[in-house]
Amino acid sequence: MLELIAVDLGAESGRVMLGSFDGSCLRVEEVHRFVNRSILVGETLYWDVLALFAEMLDGMRRAGQKRNAVIQSIGVDSWGVDFALLDKSRTLLTNPVHYRDRRTEGMIAYVLEHISADDLYAATGIQIMPINTIFQLAAVACHQEHILSIAEHFAMIPDLLHFWLSGVLTCEYTNATTTQCLEVSRRTWLLDLLDCLGIPSRLFRPVIEPGTIIGYLRTEVSEATGLTGVRVIVPATHDTASAVLATPLEGPDAVYISSGTWSLVGVESIHPLITPESRQINLTNEGGVENTYRILKNVMGLWLLQECRRTWARHGQLWEYHELVNAAAAETTTGLIDPDDPMFLSPGDMVSRIVGFLAATGQPVSETPGAITRVILQSLALKYRWVIERLEHALGKTISSIHIVGGGVHNTVLNQMVADATGRQVIVGPAEAAAIGNLLIQLQALGEVNDRWQARELVRRSFALEEYQPTNRALWDEAYDRFLNLLATRQSRTSDDTAEGKSDL
Repeated sequence: MLELIAVDLGAESGRVMLGSFDGSCLRVEEVHRFVNRSILVGETLYWDVLALFAEMLDGMRRAGQKRNAVIQSIGVDSWGVDFALLDKSRTLLTNPVHYRDRRTEGMIAYVLEHISADDLYAATGIQIMPINTIFQLAAVACHQEHILSIAEHFAMIPDLLHFWLSGVLTCEYTNATTTQCLEVSRRTWLLDLLDCLGIPSRLFRPVIEPGTIIGYLRTEVSEATGLTGVRVIVPATHDTASAVLATPLEGPDAVYISSGTWSLVGVESIHPLITPESRQINLTNEGGVENTYRILKNVMGLWLLQECRRTWARHGQLWEYHELVNAAAAETTTGLIDPDDPMFLSPGDMVSRIVGFLAATGQPVSETPGAITRVILQSLALKYRWVIERLEHALGKTISSIHIVGGGVHNTVLNQMVADATGRQVIVGPAEAAAIGNLLIQLQALGEVNDRWQARELVRRSFALEEYQPTNRALWDEAYDRFLNLLATRQSRTSDDTAEGKSDL
């Protein structure tokens, strides 16, 4: 029996998962779950990466106690785009800043003064979003030049944590692609552009592939956790890349939705898709395992509900997610929002923003938690349909089924809405896909799994999947027509505001 640890860090919570492989099936057990809190200090929103590392060590200790410290390997995956800067002694200079921090305001325009949007997309294949690392780094260069003057090393979040575990500093490929600083075909950093933006090229090291064994736990980590002889194996460190590996896709005509704080809607391809149409749709080509590409679009996702829940909690209303979903199922509101409207990106009173959106677009407004939750869920389902239809057109093929993985699989109301809104079969599971994909890469590095196809067959054997069939097509087609009109109206308004210098942010 092989015993492995996957550390899976999401924007809302982190998990330390214990994987047990008997040669035929993979079992996964959660040994430690913890909150991932962002902290506002002054005007800057930070991640508490030191607390995350402490929680990791606690989870590793618990895993070792369950298995008498007989653990073969460990790997870390996390969300993308965020990073740390280290000095020449490899000491952390400042806590990593949250991608929802407002420091990137105006940075897209600044970067595009140095390279056109078309050229940036052609070089990287990555959709232009204000959260992308290139715009965060540009903000540091513009406003914190003193930090860059002493920084010597750039590390994405999992790279930093692997360094603290092993003492070896690396840069893994799948997460590096989310930076929009990596050339899509050659897998090399766009050093000329970075230098032009005032971002030192010395910070960036060559990327390594998922499945690289970089060493063993440092002595002090072994002493803190009771684990010895544990290999540190770099998985696909971007959590979506790991999640896609663990998605048992039903043939080449299937689309995946990695459903969590963000919803990543896309397909797996052996070639990137960089065309005028994909640029117009703002599709992204993030790196996957085994030289694949994740052609996808980011949708705001369950962040909307998470932030509403925090808003209600501040007013003394403590709701569990299942309670909100059940309340939404009993509602009949037809209200819709565009989940990707910029007004929903930053933290704050999400309930008031949603109510304001509904009022501004002439829709019925109900402020009950059940009604607000239903507005979010049905809007997400319709946005998924919008993305899938554009993927079909851009790829020139019909998408027949949808596979949902990630924490959102527990939201049965949303799962059925996706089937209804898209008119397609929906296959759901596994929930802990990112952690499972992390473990699968470790197994491959240890010689137990040959390739991604064998990995997915192992997932089918090991985890139960559910299916949802579409119903109520006429009702959802009518809702989709209203949704398209809403998007067109908002797009027109946004274009007018842009011309006048206004912004939702």
